[in-house]
Amino acid sequence: MKITIRYGEQLFIVDVSENIYLALDENRRKAENLYHEKRRHWDARAFDESIIAKESHHHSIYMETPEETYFRKEKFKAVYETLATCTPIQRERFLLYALDGLSFAEIARQQGCSKYAVRDSVEAVRKKLQKLLMDYPHESPLSGY
Repeated sequence: MKITIRYGEQLFIVDVSENIYLALDENRRKAENLYHEKRRHWDARAFDESIIAKESHHHSIYMETPEETYFRKEKFKAVYETLATCTPIQRERFLLYALDGLSFAEIARQQGCSKYAVRDSVEAVRKKLQKLLMDYPHESPLSGY
């Protein structure tokens, strides 16, 4: 199998064994999972810590209003409630796809089913969430006043 390695500014294409390829791919997936895990913990920060982090990263003075905080939390709650209405298999496949970054084929191999079954499960959850988010208010009723 061929892989591309970046060394400084140069790219090299190298032939590696399947075991090496799988180990590198697993390492890539672990790095992606760590990134997603860090992003999930970002939302769990205390409100004050979140504001400080936003200000230091964006160099802005913007602070989320209480109304925006309320509506953001309500939207997350609605998303979690919608996920709870899905079957356990649908939810697991969707989360593996959306959060862990696995492909339909990888999930299918892991669960011993076809990639089309995985795709159908992911699509069913995606449609539910899409309908929820389309029906959900994008702004607080007080915006514009």
